[in-house]
Amino acid sequence: MYLADSRTTPDAPGTAGRAQRAGRRAAAVVPGTVLALGTVSLITDVSSEMVTAVLPLYLVTGLRLSPLGFGLLDGVYNGASALVRLVGGRLSDRRGGSHKAVATVGYGLSAVCKPLLLLVHSLPLIGAVLAADRTGKGLRTAPRDALISLASEPAGRGRAFGAHRAMDTAGALLGPLVAFLILRAAADGYDAVFTVSGCVAALGVLVLLLFVPGHHGGPRRTDAPTSRHETHVRGLLRRPEVRRLTACAVLLGLTTVSDSFLYLTLQRRLHLSESWFPLLPLGTAAAFLLLALPLGAVADRVGRRRLFLCGHLALLGAYGVLIVPAGGTPALACLVLVLHGSFYAATDGVLAAATADAVPEAVRGSGLAVVQTGQATARFVCSIAFGAAWTAWGDRTALGAAAAGLAVCAAASVPLLRPAAPHTTQEDAR
Repeated sequence: MYLADSRTTPDAPGTAGRAQRAGRRAAAVVPGTVLALGTVSLITDVSSEMVTAVLPLYLVTGLRLSPLGFGLLDGVYNGASALVRLVGGRLSDRRGGSHKAVATVGYGLSAVCKPLLLLVHSLPLIGAVLAADRTGKGLRTAPRDALISLASEPAGRGRAFGAHRAMDTAGALLGPLVAFLILRAAADGYDAVFTVSGCVAALGVLVLLLFVPGHHGGPRRTDAPTSRHETHVRGLLRRPEVRRLTACAVLLGLTTVSDSFLYLTLQRRLHLSESWFPLLPLGTAAAFLLLALPLGAVADRVGRRRLFLCGHLALLGAYGVLIVPAGGTPALACLVLVLHGSFYAATDGVLAAATADAVPEAVRGSGLAVVQTGQATARFVCSIAFGAAWTAWGDRTALGAAAAGLAVCAAASVPLLRPAAPHTTQEDAR
């Protein structure tokens, strides 16, 4: 119960109503910091997706890697950032928040790695360069998401992350298209792709330095002081909401087949030529781009955790379409890519928004890093396991096993995604 303040005037209810309406309007506005970070991500994703679009074909057909070998390298590519995320999150929370500085180091490291792909041609060296590139991604992800969450109103975090992911995905849409055009126009296509990718990545770092403010400029801190032990992984995992979200992200990540494997499977179903392969990610990116902002707003209304689980059901649907022996048709490809893009739109920014609700501002970067590290590590394990299963059983059986595992993990995640009973608030329920 609250005691009424003796200074309360009769028009206080009207004032409270106006404040609530103003809060809702503020939540509906995407902050300038988010738009600036979205521009950085757009440019950087053009660079990254140029490489990602051609890498599976370059490794499997150019270097003659087996599915198991590609699974190991793909696991390095997607999992090397796992533990580094904890470092990036912890560093960004020091001295009142060094989020921009740590993010800049991460973006810069990835930019340097792109042209290095021109110089390496053996599997160990390519793996080392890809690991360094993913290290940069690991360093920047948690600080960047912390900047987004700190610049946004709590009630509008889903929309803010959705807007950022939509801009990020616009880059993912353009990257494969640029790679496709370069491969068709250049005599030495792969080298040209890596060169242009490095130049675009450098532009993204420049935009970050010039246009993203060093402070978040968002809502004032209202959370309680954070004890020292909460800045460590164990301390953060003592918080019930963080522990539940991390467990859920790990469970579902263990059965999330990497994009590269999904596109290789789809290519086999459609019997696509190598020159058309880089266009497959465009379908995923287009669906992600169109749905990221609307689904972010839906998450703010119906619950971020609920939508996160529904996104994995869309991924399960994509697996099911690929497993069914219906032949390779354009309609099948469109359905798989739309479901795949819907999965990302309902999970990527939504998980970050849900995590931001569960941790105090003072350790926001560390809290985001803990959940993201669990998810990235699980996906690393899944990539290796799926590559081994493909080698032993074939792609269709391996995908069937992944689908069965995802169904089981989704069912097990339902109780984990319910807010913890003690200290449950309206913000936690999101």
